[in-house]
Amino acid sequence: MDRLIYLDNAATTPLHPRALEAMMPYLTGAYGNPSATYALAKTSGDAVQRARRSVAAILGCRPTEVVFTSGGTESINTAIKGVAFQQKKARAGNHIVTSTIEHHAVLHACQYLERFGFEVTYVPVDRHGLVAPDDVARAMTDATVLVSIMTANNEVGTIEPIFEIAAAVRERAQSLKKRIPFHTDAVQAPNSMRMHFAERGIDMLSLAAHKFRGPKGMGVLYIRKGVPFLAQMNGGGQERQRRAGTENVAGIVAMAEALRITQDQLEADSARIGALAMRLRQGVLQRIAGTALNGHPERRLDNNVSISFEGADARDLVEALDAEGIACSAGAACGATTVEPSHVLLALGIPLDRAVATLRFSIGHQTTDADIDYVLDRLPAIVERSRDAAPLAAAGA
Repeated sequence: MDRLIYLDNAATTPLHPRALEAMMPYLTGAYGNPSATYALAKTSGDAVQRARRSVAAILGCRPTEVVFTSGGTESINTAIKGVAFQQKKARAGNHIVTSTIEHHAVLHACQYLERFGFEVTYVPVDRHGLVAPDDVARAMTDATVLVSIMTANNEVGTIEPIFEIAAAVRERAQSLKKRIPFHTDAVQAPNSMRMHFAERGIDMLSLAAHKFRGPKGMGVLYIRKGVPFLAQMNGGGQERQRRAGTENVAGIVAMAEALRITQDQLEADSARIGALAMRLRQGVLQRIAGTALNGHPERRLDNNVSISFEGADARDLVEALDAEGIACSAGAACGATTVEPSHVLLALGIPLDRAVATLRFSIGHQTTDADIDYVLDRLPAIVERSRDAAPLAAAGA
């Protein structure tokens, strides 16, 4: 295919050239195991510690509070299970609070814990996908051991009042006279927000490198000092005995560089990407009848455009757009192989027929004005064909 317009940056992003450059020495000559003590190994170990300090400065935490993992899913699972099992071991309780629109990494981790006697409250959201801080606080009980609410939704782009939620959790925990850690899945946040979360009451935070132009297979878990935690990956003593396994030095270095670049250029990139997203959003809503934006109209990720196309089939739309050289997704990429409607859209109260007619476009650093023009030129006819085919498919059934 001669042309590719990649509008699925919420699923993954292309590796930044400087991140690739940063990691190359540790894939070739500087291959030492960072846990060893000779000079070759010390080169690797020093690189890991420089990366740890860089990430800590961005998060506003101590370097010792940064744990490197294999990605967002591991970071999330490690945080939720690590705290839950330690709290249960200490007889602190068996109750977890989360929301109905979390990523499956959170939801499935919580469902897994239910098999071990944990109880989970899934706080609902409003029609824009917002979690109310008061609703979270009311869901907490004297048996609560953990609260996990995402920073921004990966499907509809809504940014949660995460610091207000964290404050509400702290206040409620104080009234219950117990420590209740607060975790956030911040995987989608670095391209749209300053990441000084540790300074604003967040106890644990999960990131995935490939969402901000770092390499796949790398993640970060920030754990505030003193948070009760039981290691979930056992073996050697790496990561201060919180996550065993030889460190992925090249991935760690590249991730730290990508995060630094993303945060250094945040304002300029956010403004440009946000303008492109708004052009696409307004163009689709104005040019194509029977369309509706999903998520909060203002409190949303800069790059996210989630739109439902009444009477169309999202899977047909994705296939037809792909044939035109346009890559986007029908809901979250993590659910792209299933036919079930998005749990996020249903949680917002969106009807089933609209949920299965929803596309998510996510703008990237590489997106241009010409790309948006091309999409707006091709999309109306593609939607019309899908709508025309829908009655025929129903009649055939």
